[in-house]
Amino acid sequence: MERTMKKEELLSYPVMTQAELEEALKTAVLQTRFSMSRFGRGFKHIFSTGNFYTEATNNQWTNGFWTGQLWLSYECTKDEEMKQMALAHADDFRYRIENQIETDTHDLGFLYTPSCVAAYKLTGDEKAKETALMAAHKLLERFHEKGQFLQAWGKLDEPGNYRLIIDCLLNLPLLYWAGEVTGDGNFAKKAEAHVHTALKVLIRPDCSTYHTFYFHPETGTPLKGVTHQGYSADSAWSRGQAWGIYGIALSYRYTKNPEYVGLFEKVTEYFVEHMPRNLVPYWDFIFEDGSMEPRDSSAAAIAACGMLEMAKYLPEEKALYYTGVARRMLKALYAICAAKSERISDGLLLHGVYGRKTPYNDCVDHGIDECNLWGDYYYLEGLVRLRDVWNPYW
Repeated sequence: MERTMKKEELLSYPVMTQAELEEALKTAVLQTRFSMSRFGRGFKHIFSTGNFYTEATNNQWTNGFWTGQLWLSYECTKDEEMKQMALAHADDFRYRIENQIETDTHDLGFLYTPSCVAAYKLTGDEKAKETALMAAHKLLERFHEKGQFLQAWGKLDEPGNYRLIIDCLLNLPLLYWAGEVTGDGNFAKKAEAHVHTALKVLIRPDCSTYHTFYFHPETGTPLKGVTHQGYSADSAWSRGQAWGIYGIALSYRYTKNPEYVGLFEKVTEYFVEHMPRNLVPYWDFIFEDGSMEPRDSSAAAIAACGMLEMAKYLPEEKALYYTGVARRMLKALYAICAAKSERISDGLLLHGVYGRKTPYNDCVDHGIDECNLWGDYYYLEGLVRLRDVWNPYW
């Protein structure tokens, strides 16, 4: 994987102007309203088909991102209909956690942070707070003392499930938040233990990242890094690298561990230096300019949010650099990937990839060159972060 983007070349790209930002936000809100007219109080499938979503029940790991998109749009507009629809979703998430519908997963943070934590932060809704706390307690059940990590997917008593994945770094804010509102230090203790374990095993010497890491179920000893959605165990899955960027930034926010600053810079440098020249990454960094492989726009959106988060804690020169990179990436996303008309899509961000099968992974082809719910959400979050000082749901 050759480095393709020199820092000087990147800094020669124009940043998103304020006028472009306002236009992008206006377009995103209009697209959100169009989706509301299509789905009512229902949920969307994980990814689109032909750039249009189909309806889904609230049993997928991605449902919270559609609710989060509603909350972000509400913050931009103060539209009461958006607020009421998002609160209706929060009630649906209450039913889901009470009935344990597809809750054997670390993705409880993805589900309940942008839906119920957001609802509580924005409206003070006590029921949403209680719901999010129920999810946080459920997530805490996935912590393995042997190995000191939160298990990713599946039943806890199956040895083949004894692994973590890099995505989980974005689920941990649910635990930190729960600790803050309850005063129970166990939430933060387990979250910090997971971060320590994850960053120790997932970051390679060149600062690319593994997607998945297995541990011995009887001893907790780290065993091997593999991939599920990247090209191979040795390649750098671009969305996984982006989860690393944002996850480290959030880990620093909650722990202020100075080691995380250096890790953030190195993991981010790898991402930036392996971007193609239009700033929209291929789905894996093994692919370079000229490849016919699909891009994953969601990776750029996630990474941009991570840079904007971390910039809040850095010296001015570094903060300006990372904010500038994020502005350039979001400008590229708006120019190349944004859905600008309901005739084209009911999503926000085109050209994403959910999973792509290779001879070296156990994935299947789905959601290729389509919108996906996390891409839509993080693209809009990035725009909202640029617009104003934003109080994160995470």
